[in-house]
Amino acid sequence: MPDTVRQKLLFSVSMFIYGTIGVFVRHIPFPSGVIALARGVIGTLFLLVWMRLRRLSPDAAAIRRNLLLLVVSAAVMAFNWILLFEAYRYTTVAIATLCYYFAPVFLLAASPAVLGERLRGRQAACMLAALVGMVFVSGVPQSGLPDIAQVRGIAYGVGAAALYAAVMLLNKRMRAIGAYDRTVVQLGVSAAVMLAYVLATGQAEGLPLTPAAVGMTVIVGIVHTGIAYAFYFGSLGVLRAQTVAILSYIDPVVAILLSVLLLREPTTASAMFGAVLVLGSTLVSELGDRT
Repeated sequence: MPDTVRQKLLFSVSMFIYGTIGVFVRHIPFPSGVIALARGVIGTLFLLVWMRLRRLSPDAAAIRRNLLLLVVSAAVMAFNWILLFEAYRYTTVAIATLCYYFAPVFLLAASPAVLGERLRGRQAACMLAALVGMVFVSGVPQSGLPDIAQVRGIAYGVGAAALYAAVMLLNKRMRAIGAYDRTVVQLGVSAAVMLAYVLATGQAEGLPLTPAAVGMTVIVGIVHTGIAYAFYFGSLGVLRAQTVAILSYIDPVVAILLSVLLLREPTTASAMFGAVLVLGSTLVSELGDRT
């Protein structure tokens, strides 16, 4: 199998895995902080073993050079996970995922001020389309104001998107550091941040440590973090930016399909129209920005 085809397959598998995480989180009876902590610890250990097997040595100098940004981005990433996991609890997996895919809009909006990049007319139009799409995703045009649980879920999802955009902006400011080095340090530091958070909030007390709950948490750590991150970052250096942009949409499509077909979560025509606007506008913006 040609190397590019193999990397496309691995990247697609990572996106498929990401698209299934909501199904697992919905069925783990642990607080979001505990799930995030387990994800950070298990993911870090897995990637360290993965790098060892591939004989990849950490670049200590690059890590020291970017240490402050790594620590800040790791803390932001940890709370990004918590908000996303909370979104899964209060709204459907499909809506939570669509809210999370609002991150590129936050990134575009912040780029002129943070990165000094000019916002083009096409990008502004895509941002507007995504905003309109989010209104339809909320269900307001079809059903009126949503209930309080739905509002909380959407708020958590959009908050997670904002934090993810912040992580992307911080990553853009890092200098000459490998993807694996950056990810391992971020996962490790996020685990430390989550440990402090879980202990401070008492979330580790009285956990229902059933085999099913522990097993699904381990799967989220190994499969949805360790394996998915390894496949994802291992493919980025080989694939073209346009290919990455297109294949990235496997994630939300899988999440939406699982939400409707497997979890039997309710959906509306308004939400589906909003999904087309949100995902379509962000895809057009990403592809147009790379041509």
